[in-house]
Amino acid sequence: MIINPLDNVEVNLETGHKIALCDIKKDENIIKYGFPIGHATKDIKKGETVHTDNVKTNLGDLLTYTYNPHFAEMKKAAENRYFEGYVRENGDVGIRNDIWIVNTVGCVNKVAEQIAKKTGALTFNHPFGCSQLGGDQLITQKILKGLVNHPNAGGVLVLGLGCENNNIDVFKTVLGDVNEKRVKFLNCQDFDDEVEEGVKLIGELKEYASTFKREKVSVSKLKVGLKCGGSDGYSGITGNPLVGRFSDMLISYGGTSVLTEVPEMFGAETLLMDRCESKEIFDKTVNLINDFKEYFTSHNQVIYENPSPGNKKGGITTLEEKSLGCVQKGGMSKVVDVLDYGDTLSKSGLNLLNGPGNDIVAITNLTAAGAHFILFTTGRGTPVGAPVPTIKVATNSNLAKRKSNWIDFNAGQIIEGRTIDEVAKEFFDFCIEVANGKETKNEINNYREISIFKDGVTL
Repeated sequence: MIINPLDNVEVNLETGHKIALCDIKKDENIIKYGFPIGHATKDIKKGETVHTDNVKTNLGDLLTYTYNPHFAEMKKAAENRYFEGYVRENGDVGIRNDIWIVNTVGCVNKVAEQIAKKTGALTFNHPFGCSQLGGDQLITQKILKGLVNHPNAGGVLVLGLGCENNNIDVFKTVLGDVNEKRVKFLNCQDFDDEVEEGVKLIGELKEYASTFKREKVSVSKLKVGLKCGGSDGYSGITGNPLVGRFSDMLISYGGTSVLTEVPEMFGAETLLMDRCESKEIFDKTVNLINDFKEYFTSHNQVIYENPSPGNKKGGITTLEEKSLGCVQKGGMSKVVDVLDYGDTLSKSGLNLLNGPGNDIVAITNLTAAGAHFILFTTGRGTPVGAPVPTIKVATNSNLAKRKSNWIDFNAGQIIEGRTIDEVAKEFFDFCIEVANGKETKNEINNYREISIFKDGVTL
């Protein structure tokens, strides 16, 4: 039972659920975060819960948008901040110096696991790389290319089978030129003992990676992915605004952040469109939104079939409510670029990245785009982790305490007496520690996985 502070009415209310602050008539808009999150389907009395039994979305299908630029000029930081990173030969900077095994095809997943077990290398299983055609295979190749080129890997073994569609020779045409000391290739069908050969090549990669030592680097080199999963009613009040503060702070130092999960922009997309730095970026954002809506309709699916059951249990009622909370991870900075799925980050500032909201697909997408680490807010809790450090931010203190084996930082303290400015400073310092080598819970638990967006024919 929770006491309604307005009139001391006792309400049977789950954590994170909403209470009407005044009487609301049927068909009247429900306002949260200063924007409508839907309309009432029946009269709602002051003090009553506001949820799926009495609220319906206002959203429709494809919309026409107008560019109305409106953004605050963000101040550059007066002094720079630094972290200890690994400066690669090509000038890229990593925050880890791991050895990665990147599989061209799912058929060699278990071989990769054997090599990893013997060497300590990291491997990320996936089921793709064969029986794919055209653009569907190209998507797989672009994601794998992003992993191979990721600067958190001091060395990479590209492991193939030999007969797959995405065999090493074919993959090389997409991958392009690589540093042969940093990237090695192994076709399993070419060797009597592929595990022995893999162990040998990993040894060479370890020797090369050992030549890199941490050195002082400006935080302007950091690229950070922004993600939420298993949201609750507090996500848009604590965790997501906290990540938004981090994003703005990082950008003030010249750094880069990237926001994805396009379906979770539906209903809040105009807030991002109005912050686009130019008409060109606005047009790209419009295409980003409408193309993803058309993806839904091309499969005869309802565009606004969201939130998930877990979101609803946590207090989120409509997609507008979820999206208005979700986009807060992007802070208040200008949108400087829009990337397609599989593209890599190239512009400092806030970027938008095409891709779905599915947790594992999204963190893989962010990793392949070049994010050094990912800020992952959650109100429900999840153990999932990316190949890069994945900082789990709990939106409420109860989750942070119960699942301390998953959670890295507690944003719930924002509603427990501490200001968001205080917590944001502490959070930024924590993230710098991670960049310096502090292990996140997904690293400690070795929870690292990938999944690739698929939308094509399987042979």
